[in-house]
Parts: sequence; structure tokens; C-alpha cells
Amino acid sequence: ARLNTIAGHVNPGLREAPNHMTAQRRSPITSHVLDVALGKPARGVPLELTIYSGNSWITVGRGVTDQDGRCGALMSESETLSAAIYRLHFDTKTYFLNQNISKPFYPYAEIVFEVQNPLEHYHIPLLLAPYSYSTYRGS
Repeated sequence: ARLNTIAGHVNPGLREAPNHMTAQRRSPITSHVLDVALGKPARGVPLELTIYSGNSWITVGRGVTDQDGRCGALMSESETLSAAIYRLHFDTKTYFLNQNISKPFYPYAEIVFEVQNPLEHYHIPLLLAPYSYSTYRGS
């Protein structure tokens, strides 16, 4: 950024736009699903994001993984996180049926996680196979 600023003084055509104009906001919670059995992104996995409030779960957003296995629009960019417990539900049965696996062992996978710092971005990946799944805190 500093070099761009200096270059902008030498050649005004090279000035970069202010950060508030170029920074693209994204959903505070995103996901990525990889089919480790195929070694490919898992396209078409329906997801539902819920927040624990009181004694029940409230839907915050829904999405479907794209051709790269990513779901970046679980929440709108204008929504903010709360310090709370969230659950991400992956409808793996729909995905496996679309892959011609007629009797999937796991009809869904759920990842429950706690947002402690609402200013951070939370990326929740799922590594998926017909008879196993795992997750980790992504970046």
C-alpha cells in the first residue's frame, strides 16, 4: 500500500482507491466442502446456519455449495456476528444421492462451534467421504 501511495504521487493515474471502496465484505461465516473420496469439491451441498438462543436454534441463513465446493453467502455482508454458539448443518444425503450413492451412511453432518470474537471471520470446512467426515477451523 505504501509503494502504491508513493507511485500515486509520481503518477496520479496509479493511485489506488480508498480501502472502503475496494474492500469487499463477505459473509462473517463461510464454508467449503471437499469430497475426499473423489478428490474434488463437493458441489450442491445444501447448508443451514443456526444460532442457539434460549433453548432453541434459530435459522440465520441458508446456502448451497458452488462448483468449487464453497458457500460464501450464509449470511449477508451487512449482518454482524454475535458472541454465541452456532450450528452449521450440511445436508450430505442430498449430495450423496446426486453422486449416485443410493444409501448414504451419514444423511447429514452438523458442526457446532462458538463465536467468541464477533469481529473475526469464521470459515468452517467439511472434509466429506461416504463413510467419514471431519472438520477444522479454516481461515
